[in-house]
Amino acid sequence: MKFTRAAGGQLSLGSFEEMDVEEASRTLPSAVAVTFADLARSKPPERPDPPPSLSRLPRPAAGPPPEGLSRIHLAREGRLRRQSSWDRSGRYSERIRIPPGDLAVLARIHGAGIIRHIWLTLWTDEPAYLRKMVLRAYWDGESNPSVESPVGDFFGVGHAEVSNYWSQPLSMVTGGPRLIDNRPAMSCFFPMPFTDGAWITLENQGSESVRAVHYHVDYEELGSQRPDALRFHALWRRQWPEETEHEVDELSMLSPNRDYLILDAEGEGHYVGCTVSVDSANQSRDFSWFGEGDDFCWIDGEMEPSIIGTRTEDYFCASRDEESLDVRPYHGLSYSDDSGGSSKWTMYRFHIDAPISFRKSIRYVAERDANLRGSDYSSVAYWYQSAPHKSFPPLLSVEGRLPRGAELEPSSSGLEGLVERGNGCYSSSIEKIENLV
Repeated sequence: MKFTRAAGGQLSLGSFEEMDVEEASRTLPSAVAVTFADLARSKPPERPDPPPSLSRLPRPAAGPPPEGLSRIHLAREGRLRRQSSWDRSGRYSERIRIPPGDLAVLARIHGAGIIRHIWLTLWTDEPAYLRKMVLRAYWDGESNPSVESPVGDFFGVGHAEVSNYWSQPLSMVTGGPRLIDNRPAMSCFFPMPFTDGAWITLENQGSESVRAVHYHVDYEELGSQRPDALRFHALWRRQWPEETEHEVDELSMLSPNRDYLILDAEGEGHYVGCTVSVDSANQSRDFSWFGEGDDFCWIDGEMEPSIIGTRTEDYFCASRDEESLDVRPYHGLSYSDDSGGSSKWTMYRFHIDAPISFRKSIRYVAERDANLRGSDYSSVAYWYQSAPHKSFPPLLSVEGRLPRGAELEPSSSGLEGLVERGNGCYSSSIEKIENLV
């Protein structure tokens, strides 16, 4: 057994060197030396047997999958696999190309499993392409998507912009100034379980080809799925700006039309968070901050909301008109821009440790801010629930998704059907998505 003493023989909080028990007995005061010697010769206490009542408790047949750093040493049931854009020809061209109007299948998985990670990067010169590219996911042979969102918003940054930010489930990384507008690398770590297959697709509803799409879809292949595994869902929404000639007063804020809908779902599951993007053009009283509206959550059809917040900024764990980029694991600002005559933000909040559970339904809204007029709100809600889910509202057209001030170019958007092409993409034709899953 080794002990320590300060350099020079003095007990202090300075630098220490090691000494053994015999030296400690000669150097330290007798009472202290005896104590150290006794400790060195003593045996650790034996662990008592558990009470009989506890030792007879049955052990669970199967626990939760070993996730996180504290459980990474535990054996796993599944086998990790990957579907990616690697070059099947053996050349160094690890990408796919998506012409305008086409749809690429990023992952086509059979059987049971759980997607653990999606990594994606795009290269195109088309303006606002992050709102023109649509990401969708289908579980267990369903014909309607469980995930539907413009690709940039899904990965946590709105306004068709790119940013450097990270959170526990989502992140976006950009290159230098030359690459910052058209080559973000995006990741999603939300677990996405399925029992009978999964499809991940990316559709180009723009007017120019996406010259390069690099991607990984990492998933665990399982023999069977846990019966309590809920399906991952994500849905993008947008509420068009309200152009008004007068300042909004407190009375008008009480109108239900002032509420911004973040999530409206039916079934059993839990809400795990959202990203909200706000463009506060047409500012009133020269004040651009939007975060004064409260948030409300109705669970299982209740008449009055059981969760009521104070202000929008408080829901995102901020305060005092926070306007600079601020990234944390569960909350933060992934994008902030106060130039060009308007103020733009994207905020995120994830309920990873305390999801909001529901048994029948959930409705989550936020009041639109009284300090602004003409605010442009959009969002992505993330949640898990049992199948089937409530049908999604129709996705807005490309024109309806473009950020304020962006111009619409001629495009072959709109998907009447799909026919497979030789380059791994699909083009509009007479077949429908349900014939592919």
